[in-house]
Amino acid sequence: MIGEARPVTQIEETSRPATRGTHWPWLVAVAGFVALVGAAGFRSAPGVLIDPLHEEFGWSRGTISAAVSINLLLYGLISPFAAALMERFGMRRVVASALVLVSAGSGLTVFMTASWQLLLCWGVLVGVGTGSMALAFVATITSRWFVKHRGLVSGVLTAAGAAGQLVFLPIIASLAGSHGWRSASLTVAVAALVVVPIVLLFLRDQPSDVGTTAYGATEDIPPPPPNRGAARRALRVLGDAARTRTFWLLAGGFAICGASTNGLISTHFVPAAHDHGMPHTTAAGLLALVGIFDVAGTIASGWLTDRVDPRWLLGGYYFLRGLSLLLLPQLFAPTTEPPMWAFIVFYGLDWVATVPPTVALCRERFGMTGPIVFGWVFASHQVGAAIAAFGAGFARDHLGSYDLTWYVAGGLCAIAAYLSVRIRSSGVVGAS
Repeated sequence: MIGEARPVTQIEETSRPATRGTHWPWLVAVAGFVALVGAAGFRSAPGVLIDPLHEEFGWSRGTISAAVSINLLLYGLISPFAAALMERFGMRRVVASALVLVSAGSGLTVFMTASWQLLLCWGVLVGVGTGSMALAFVATITSRWFVKHRGLVSGVLTAAGAAGQLVFLPIIASLAGSHGWRSASLTVAVAALVVVPIVLLFLRDQPSDVGTTAYGATEDIPPPPPNRGAARRALRVLGDAARTRTFWLLAGGFAICGASTNGLISTHFVPAAHDHGMPHTTAAGLLALVGIFDVAGTIASGWLTDRVDPRWLLGGYYFLRGLSLLLLPQLFAPTTEPPMWAFIVFYGLDWVATVPPTVALCRERFGMTGPIVFGWVFASHQVGAAIAAFGAGFARDHLGSYDLTWYVAGGLCAIAAYLSVRIRSSGVVGAS
């Protein structure tokens, strides 16, 4: 009896940690989602605050858009280095530090008296902070913690940016309208700090840290050795990837993706709609609706990425986005008519649906360096966004209208569709 009881007890003891361990991938994903929502808060503010800052300080829209451009550019350029830093110091330290930086940058804006301070706080501090939690963070989580459902989890985490826009944009618009833009900035600063304890409690670097394996893995995959040269590794990975045609096709398409979303719609949709007589709060509400449908579209895209060739998904997403942008100038009006509702629904579904297939292509073509490669591809996304953010503001100052920018963006999306379907069909790439 006693001899028979011992094996049972041993089995029970060894099985319980494994059972508990299966929850850790989902806890890590939830912590990552909440962190990404917090990081998205201040990035949703520029489109709402352009006019209030212009009215209070007299700064041109081009000057304010330059701060947005710096933010977007750093958001992308920091991403591959952040992925390498996460290999060196761990996700938890990097993400917690980044949230504190976002809070400091957004909070310090209330003391601004000169445009260079806008460039420093809104551009540099928030750009570096949010860039440390850019989509390379998504790629890192899914690569380390998931084997099964990677595409779906990528879609859910990518949708966190849309969720942040959905949560914060109406609040920022309302606070800016009723209490001034400073109240909106302080709200975002506090929200970023609130997320820090969640990250410290639930974000873990490797499955082995909590005695489990990646979700869906059949065996324990040992973590890579600590990387003590994060910057060198990021640049070395870039050098290797840049020798392939696949990298440039992905980077070119994603640059256009950034120009047509973060750079153009996110930054300039509200002032463009206001030019046609629409109230700021109404236009901000429409962008919030984009966030609602973005969540659904990105999760659906992740599900499709597990089942459909990612190249054709990207091609379809970019082509349809281009058509919608060509129609947009005719849809603006003082009130929201059914065609504008249709545009908002479609653009929401398409907004970051491009991310899961792009992450999948980086992982499939570049193997273990996929997250860092995606960081560089995402950097190109933000270069495109920065150019579009400044260019659209410059065009508005000199042409008195945003119309030309919508047409140019629509044509570029057609080019992005072509680049996507030109990517090689399968296999880890070597030199082109």
